[in-house]
Amino acid sequence: MLRSVVAFSAVDELAEFVHAVLCEKDALDPTQTPLFRTPIQRGPRDCGLVFHVEGPRMLRTSAIWSADDSRIIFYDSSGLRFREVSVSSIADFGLRISD
Repeated sequence: MLRSVVAFSAVDELAEFVHAVLCEKDALDPTQTPLFRTPIQRGPRDCGLVFHVEGPRMLRTSAIWSADDSRIIFYDSSGLRFREVSVSSIADFGLRISD
């Protein structure tokens, strides 16, 4: 499994990166494939996001960003991990999911 470290200055930048990786995995056109995101909550606070893209033939590739662990884990359409990324600078912009 591929591991790397990336840095972002905003949650939207993180979402763009995730969208690109998910679309690249299954050769999907990012302009034609919307990215869906759902907040993850632990008690009253937001602690991450679940992302997914949907393609043809019931294809659904996803990623989970855990702010607490400062990492993004990517899953293919069969549920297997295919990439893990450590996220630096996440504390610099905080978790503002509702933007």
